[in-house]
Amino acid sequence: MDLRSIVMGVCFAVMWSSAFTSARIIVAAAPPISALALRFIISGILAVVIARILGQTWRLTRPQWRACIILGICQNALYLGLYFVAMQTIEASVAVIIASTMPLLVALASWMFLGERLAPLTVLGLVAGFAGVALVMGTRFSGGVDMYGVTLCIIGAAALAVATLSVRGATSGGNFLMVVGLQMLIGGIILSVVAFGTETLIVEWSWILIAAFVWTVLVPGLGATLLWFKLVQRINATRASTFHFLNPFLGVATAAIVLGEALHPTDLIGVAIIMAGILTVQLSRRSKA
Repeated sequence: MDLRSIVMGVCFAVMWSSAFTSARIIVAAAPPISALALRFIISGILAVVIARILGQTWRLTRPQWRACIILGICQNALYLGLYFVAMQTIEASVAVIIASTMPLLVALASWMFLGERLAPLTVLGLVAGFAGVALVMGTRFSGGVDMYGVTLCIIGAAALAVATLSVRGATSGGNFLMVVGLQMLIGGIILSVVAFGTETLIVEWSWILIAAFVWTVLVPGLGATLLWFKLVQRINATRASTFHFLNPFLGVATAAIVLGEALHPTDLIGVAIIMAGILTVQLSRRSKA
């Protein structure tokens, strides 16, 4: 892996991890589903317009359309929709810890449902990763974390794992920016329907809210997604997924710095164990691939 790929991977992890902090700011002042729907519609339109300027077409292959629909439903509407609702009652650091288990869930689901054999090193990484999550969440449970929000995050992480498994290789074949834009628009349309039927549009406007929304649209919303697709094209999905091990630390650190969320010693230990577990799983699966 060359230096440019490493820089791209680290930048992606920083962008992805920042999404939880900006989301926490947004949902404190605006209806979560409405805000997320607007984010996806804006990001999707921008991506489609840029794709057309670059000469890409929306005449996608059948696997690409399948990927757009699955990602729009499972990743954008379910995963992020549930997380935005959950972060009304739980801290961003709790949300990012649960979301960071996605590589572990993908490896576990590959074994349970796709018949993939797990190497001993993969099993060790899974045990370590989930043990780290249990350590962090144990401290939060004793502090009275909202179980409803935690449950939504767990369901959302499972939906993201399903999306990841379902679209393996489906986004290859060009037009990647168009695929990104269309799956965002699909998620935005679904969330708009849900928001129309469930939310009242009351917003507490402030420059902090506007800054957080602009950030989440341009950086984790559009920038991180485009960078991820570029990274996958450059070094393949298995190698690119290795950078997910940075997400627990970066997400928790960002929430602590920007939002002032408390960090306990057990949080730091747990995050280190989770990172080691994710890295072990990813390196093991990469070697197998």
